[in-house]
Amino acid sequence: MKKITKQTYLKWYEDMLFWRKFEDKLASVYIQQKVRGFLHLYNGQEAVLAGSLHAMEIGKDRMITAYRNHVQPIGLGVDPKRIMAELFGKATGTSMGLGGSMHIFSKEFNFFGGHGIVGGQIPLGAGMAFGDKYFKRDNVTLCYMGDGAVRQGSLHETLNLATLWQLPVVFVVENNGYAMGTSVARTASHQEIWKLGLGYEMPCEPVDGMDPVAVAKAMDKAIQHARSGKGPSFLEMKTYRYRGHSMSDAQHYRTKEEVEDYRKIDPITQVKDIILEKKYATQEALDVISKDIKARVAECEKFAEESPFPEKQVMYDAVYEQNDYPFIKHKIQ
Repeated sequence: MKKITKQTYLKWYEDMLFWRKFEDKLASVYIQQKVRGFLHLYNGQEAVLAGSLHAMEIGKDRMITAYRNHVQPIGLGVDPKRIMAELFGKATGTSMGLGGSMHIFSKEFNFFGGHGIVGGQIPLGAGMAFGDKYFKRDNVTLCYMGDGAVRQGSLHETLNLATLWQLPVVFVVENNGYAMGTSVARTASHQEIWKLGLGYEMPCEPVDGMDPVAVAKAMDKAIQHARSGKGPSFLEMKTYRYRGHSMSDAQHYRTKEEVEDYRKIDPITQVKDIILEKKYATQEALDVISKDIKARVAECEKFAEESPFPEKQVMYDAVYEQNDYPFIKHKIQ
């Protein structure tokens, strides 16, 4: 595994803080109705992404996930201004403003969604890995899902084939404790999701998803296992989300005390404490980083605000290949 150094911790801190502030801004503009539809935020789960990025080969390995998908493409290199523009429904967005919050996509940066159907991305992730094996590429696909998605039949069908064919894929469950408002304890007779991998004789283990070091180590082992041709792994990242399932979630299923208890192990705070303890940077230096992040987020908002909405014709061009599509009965005004 790549060494975890002073630079690693500083990058983790800057990246995770930027992702947090970026999404805090999204929450703010959502209330102003500048972002419409659903909005699922990643607050609290940043260590899963930070650790994964450290372990994977960016530019080579691929990532696919569900609808809580705003910050992953940023980590892979997509311009965050384009991400925010997409959520604003603007033409400069990653999907020309037509996908919105749940459908961020960037083939250029190996981010393959952003999928609104619960569990829909799981067989797709295995399919991407199948392509890599078929064409003898040594790429690895990281396929993320929530704890609710593991109750979908498609997961079990996919795990079976992925193991049978020894596909180079890492299945990652981001277990934040709740499938929308339903706790893990109410969805199955067991609460150790990682044990599902045992039924397929697949390497599997639980991981502290609030600690980027733990995530990086587990992901590195799983990625190397896949890259060496030994097949898939199944990891359960035990994490937590500080905001609701979406912006419309009243969160009646949990207490404020529970949320505050998890805030005590906030991944950003954990990394910050280590930076200060090991004297990797001073509080003043971290304040400069925070100020810079605030300015970068403001630039993203300005870019999204000032970008144009897509032309109506684009909606048809992006959906229909056939120019004289017979079911279009009227001209666009």
